[in-house]
Amino acid sequence: MQRDHGGDLDRARAKRGGDDWIDLSTGINRVPYPVPALAPEAWTALPTANARDRLLQAAARAYRTQAPMVALAGAQAAIQMLPLVLGEAGRTVRILSPTYNEHAACFSTAGFTVEPVDDPAALVGASIAIVVNPNNPDGRLIPPADLLALRKQVGLLVVDESFADPLPDLSLAPHAGEPGLVVLRSFGKFFGLAGVRLGFALGDAAIIARLTAMAGPWPVAGPALEIGAAALGDAAWAQATTERLSQEVPRIDAMAQAYGWALAGGTHLFRLYETPDAAAAQEHLADHRIWSRIFPWSPRLIRLGLPGMECEWLRLAAALER
Repeated sequence: MQRDHGGDLDRARAKRGGDDWIDLSTGINRVPYPVPALAPEAWTALPTANARDRLLQAAARAYRTQAPMVALAGAQAAIQMLPLVLGEAGRTVRILSPTYNEHAACFSTAGFTVEPVDDPAALVGASIAIVVNPNNPDGRLIPPADLLALRKQVGLLVVDESFADPLPDLSLAPHAGEPGLVVLRSFGKFFGLAGVRLGFALGDAAIIARLTAMAGPWPVAGPALEIGAAALGDAAWAQATTERLSQEVPRIDAMAQAYGWALAGGTHLFRLYETPDAAAAQEHLADHRIWSRIFPWSPRLIRLGLPGMECEWLRLAAALER
């Protein structure tokens, strides 16, 4: 199964050279949370249970949940581990698609039968149903009430909320204490610190217990525990960042539409546009040392993350001038 991702800036550099690239191929916030000074022990000692608990408490407050939770090395770690803890390879997994391709890849690798579906109604009756909400790459949103109703019609509902931070009312985390629901959260995207490698799985107590056991005693590095606890506890920064992103989304959409691209969807952290030729559009931006994301399943769609500093916005504007 094909596994393509954004963030492959090495490929662009290998082809074109240069070090002054703006990487808009991911949905990672380019104005990151300011990393606080860390205690020396975060680097020199094994991560402690107290540090882990501080992180989980901060995450529980930020996500407004009391559900069982485990911190892992990114939402990607949870995606890779879930098929292993669920067992019973050979079962069918239905995934609302197109979406982040690691869900299908990981379940397929573990021996599950993967059925992509393009209608939420087709998920009904699945033993395992997976929904990315907001969806990547088109930003499709499914109301929480609809997902809670779906949870009662499937064996297990997995909701990947990696891009949900700016939309707290969309999250199922506050409802995740009952069996049959697992919610995945990413830390690195909204906080702009993907290199920290931090994410969370929460929900069904039995599944979270198995994930916790499989992850072992130190699934998250000491610096990540401290940085995550500080960032997730900073509600003022999160609010200011959400407001900034909300103001910048119309700016990038206007630039793209003036260039002749049609809006096809997106979130606060990335936008999806329809172009006459996505590969040609990617090459045009690469001429300006701006890296973007295109998809093997669509010759017309291109995805852009939002620029960060004003100089990045100006470079993108120059690239999109006729």
